[in-house]
Amino acid sequence: MNLHLGLTPLISLVAGILILVMPKLLNYIVAIYLIAIGLIGLFGTGSMRI
Repeated sequence: MNLHLGLTPLISLVAGILILVMPKLLNYIVAIYLIAIGLIGLFGTGSMRI
């Protein structure tokens, strides 16, 4: 059985759990998530395999 995880779903899962646990962190989590997705989109994931 081969399991392949991408970075985006993993970030989404962690952000969702943190929002459920601490709803006041929503603004920070969304901002960090958008910045991370933007950087991944700009620089690509060619050398990064997680």
